[in-house]
Amino acid sequence: MNIILVSSNSTRTKSLTLDWRHAAGVVFALLGLLLIFAVAFNYLTLRYAAAINHPWINAIILADRRVEAERNQQYLQDHLNHMALRVGELQAQIMRLDGLGERLAVLAGLKPQEVPPPKPGRGGAISSLPSQAFTLDEFRGELQALVGRVEERSDQLAVLEALLVQDSAKRKFLPSLAPVDAIWNSSSFGYRIDPFNGHKTFHEGIDFVAEPGTTILAAASGSVTLAESHAEYGKMIEIDHGNGLVSRYAHASKLLVKAGELVVRGQKIAEVGTTGRSTGPHLHFEVRLNGKPQNPTRFLQMG
Repeated sequence: MNIILVSSNSTRTKSLTLDWRHAAGVVFALLGLLLIFAVAFNYLTLRYAAAINHPWINAIILADRRVEAERNQQYLQDHLNHMALRVGELQAQIMRLDGLGERLAVLAGLKPQEVPPPKPGRGGAISSLPSQAFTLDEFRGELQALVGRVEERSDQLAVLEALLVQDSAKRKFLPSLAPVDAIWNSSSFGYRIDPFNGHKTFHEGIDFVAEPGTTILAAASGSVTLAESHAEYGKMIEIDHGNGLVSRYAHASKLLVKAGELVVRGQKIAEVGTTGRSTGPHLHFEVRLNGKPQNPTRFLQMG
């Protein structure tokens, strides 16, 4: 494109030649101006929308805010529903803990009236009414109730744990473990015919028949008070378990502990023999309470 410029003061003419590059520059310049105008208009509209108070502008702003509020509300509701589902799962787990607590209470020896009653079962047909989503206040209430139930169950299980630990500790000091691996005993606790003189005498323990060298175990934890040879008991061991409770192991062939040593339940302390007043290899096992002989079978049945 050629543009010829003619001046009235001069006979000479000037010409300008415009090609596609000039046209492109003009187009880009117009687009730039249009973009600047749009940005400025948008900024001024938002900046002074409240002062302008135009109904059309207010409608646009309110619609945009409404869409954003609905989007945020939906986001919060989705998360609230998810958390409510998790609360329901925790409630089911607490109900299972209730059942476990009942069984532990029975094992701990609590009386029925001391065991907290179980929660009633829940269920039923699907309601014909539409379900409703949890509100924030309802969710807070459910969560607070759940926290209270968890704290209550924690306290109950802590008490049960203490009782079970106490019971376990007591059992470790009760001579309830069989001292030898034998399926029968040759003489029981009580009156019997003495094998040496044929008289009726009181047998203060029970005799386990076993091969010489068979391991003898401590029936309970305690302190060794005697580990010596006796004219009638032969090589014998006495273990004090506290509270006046003592266990005695007689006619051993070999003693593996000494007086003053501490032993634990199930520890090897001697080997079966036939020393002392004995007709054959066996273990004579006694349990005494405050010096009086007790039937060892009653204690062994606790193991």
